[in-house]
Amino acid sequence: MLSKFLKSYFANANSISSVVNYDVGDNHYSSEYSDLSEIGYQKNVIVYRCIHLIARSVASVSWLLKKYHHEKKIDESLHNHEILDLFEKPNSKQSRSSFMEMAVSHLLLSGNCYMQALRDDKQNVKEIHILRPDRIRVIPGDRSTPLGYEYNVGKHHKVFFKADENGYSDVFHIKLFNPLNDWYGQSPVGVAVNAIRQHNAIANQNISFLENGGRPSGALIYKSSLDTNQKIALRNDIKEAYEGGRNAGKILLLEGEFEWKEMGLSPKDLDFISGKELSAKEIALAFGVPSILIGATSDATFSNYKEARYNFWEETIIPLLNTISGDITNWFRYLFNTNEYTITYDIDSIQALSKRRESEWNKINDANFLTIDEKREALGYSISKSNSLL
Repeated sequence: MLSKFLKSYFANANSISSVVNYDVGDNHYSSEYSDLSEIGYQKNVIVYRCIHLIARSVASVSWLLKKYHHEKKIDESLHNHEILDLFEKPNSKQSRSSFMEMAVSHLLLSGNCYMQALRDDKQNVKEIHILRPDRIRVIPGDRSTPLGYEYNVGKHHKVFFKADENGYSDVFHIKLFNPLNDWYGQSPVGVAVNAIRQHNAIANQNISFLENGGRPSGALIYKSSLDTNQKIALRNDIKEAYEGGRNAGKILLLEGEFEWKEMGLSPKDLDFISGKELSAKEIALAFGVPSILIGATSDATFSNYKEARYNFWEETIIPLLNTISGDITNWFRYLFNTNEYTITYDIDSIQALSKRRESEWNKINDANFLTIDEKREALGYSISKSNSLL
């Protein structure tokens, strides 16, 4: 619930961005984002590879700016425009590629991505920056649109960005679908957290096994009895002299009524590889990445890899590009106060989809009921002058 002071402040705020000092409680998503980033992206090679692969793929795509002509009823691609310049160079430190890679990485880690537009003295947009999701809080509104966004730059110092009646402001929010939350997206890392923990546990178990010299543990049997101090001293002596990889292969010297019994490992205990492969496939499934693309399968062939790469773009990257381009188009229309332009991507420049383009071209070429000019127009080419004179 918002306090009366907070509601009054939002209602009377005239500026889009204001500095305020207030507390609206702990941000649950801040700690959750840190946990998921640590156990997933920073400590799990499969999560890192999936996010890196998706983010790099999206960042490699060329973007287009189109303007709709009502008279011709066609979309014309523009090559020189301030929106394109801003998209190619969002800020002084990033190019379009690094900007989009960071945006998609945040989106996949937290289910949320936030961008901030910076304006000059004339209120013209000059730069766009990515904001960390764990530093942003959505201020809920009475309807389905937020009142604004709060950016935490310190414990008691916060910046508030007021949203208009449609929920748009100089801070832009892209989120993945979350069935149980109206304001924050669902993280794919959170969905795969059990598989991630399992994968990390198996990796840690393998490390511990190797650090122990690649040998199973054993039991030291004493036929008489020992008091507590003797047990502790004996355990410390054995640990210092024989445990760890540096002591591998040393002979255990026993004296008195001691007997050493080595504990063997069953085939089930030794089945680390299949366990890691299963959890890796579950993680890749959550991100929509074919397991062959991240090396999580043993039946990899060139033909399988090529088909998996095509399906990866069709089923994961293209839908994500559609979501990002549609949302950014709406935000840019707010920033530049115009509805004439649409931001989209150049699908023909994506080499992984050449198979689909060849199929479409062959289908159009084999259509006997179409004229040459209609075929050229369907493929995106201009009508030939020689035919137009006939």
